[in-house]
Amino acid sequence: MPIRPGPRNLITDVGGIAVGNAQSSSVRSGVTVILPEDRAVAACDVRGGAPGTRETDALDPTCLVEAVDGVVLSGGSVYGLEAMSGAVAWLGARGKGFRLAADEVAPASPVVPGAILFDLPNGGDKAWGETPPYRAWGMEACAAAARDFDLGNAGAGMGAMAGNLKGGLGSASAFDGDLELGALIAVNAFGSAVIPGTGHFWAAPYELAGEFGGRGWPRTMPPVSEAEPFAGSRFDIAPPAPGGNTTIGVVATNAALTKAEAQRIAIMAQDGLARALRPIHSHVDGDVLFVLATGKVALAAGPLDRLMQLMRVGSVAADCVARAVARGVYAAADMGNAVSYRSKFPESAAS
Repeated sequence: MPIRPGPRNLITDVGGIAVGNAQSSSVRSGVTVILPEDRAVAACDVRGGAPGTRETDALDPTCLVEAVDGVVLSGGSVYGLEAMSGAVAWLGARGKGFRLAADEVAPASPVVPGAILFDLPNGGDKAWGETPPYRAWGMEACAAAARDFDLGNAGAGMGAMAGNLKGGLGSASAFDGDLELGALIAVNAFGSAVIPGTGHFWAAPYELAGEFGGRGWPRTMPPVSEAEPFAGSRFDIAPPAPGGNTTIGVVATNAALTKAEAQRIAIMAQDGLARALRPIHSHVDGDVLFVLATGKVALAAGPLDRLMQLMRVGSVAADCVARAVARGVYAAADMGNAVSYRSKFPESAAS
């Protein structure tokens, strides 16, 4: 059976996963929260040279906590780390979280790792003084969590850029027999999602059902290795700055994975960013990918069969990530001086 998108072509096609967004068009920033219905095994992989994260050490396979209660992706650079505090408060008030014993008297401790991207210099109103909005947005995004949610200028993608184009929030899903996979990516990359000199996405070979315009590869592929290595990147509009970029996201699956297996899937899924963005994992990117495994579908018991299934999950996850990147850029709209993909390449807008 061929791999196909789920009915929504969103990460929420993975059963038990909900997503909520909160954002402000005047601030030009926002927060995205990913909530599993039940606590989910989690892992992460950090590849960027300028990451901003919370609770990622707890995801190490040698650490105590086996599962998490949610993942937060936020704009706002260091201020955005407060979005995780908002999600923790919202979940804790509803009794969600880690307990050493079922009859423990102390409040549950929600485990909510997250990552931030840098959208501070995008022209929005950041004069928030001592009360940045991210904690409140973290709670608002939790309350809004559902199976359906917006892409593009939404949540953590609200103020994002993708090279010299408007970035955004993208998602894609893939059904592979009984296995469900999905990716959710906030695309704020230094590098470009588009092949230099064309309107064609680097992720074109992985596109399913015309999900980001259906343009495919250019008829004649330009000699990419001869092109300026930063062509189409953020460098075209401003010099790079430490922490000035970052692509962050989550891969979810219904497969039953251990923490170590989930971490290897996260490592493989990072290849999806390399397929969709050029350059990637640079000194000024803070690229981070999380994996959530809901454990609804058991993998094969035999070592070799299980190994083959795990490698397939990682491969499909990487393709999902590449598709989600392109969908995030394709769905984005103009914002201030930031020009969107469909404005710059209008022939694709009607595809």
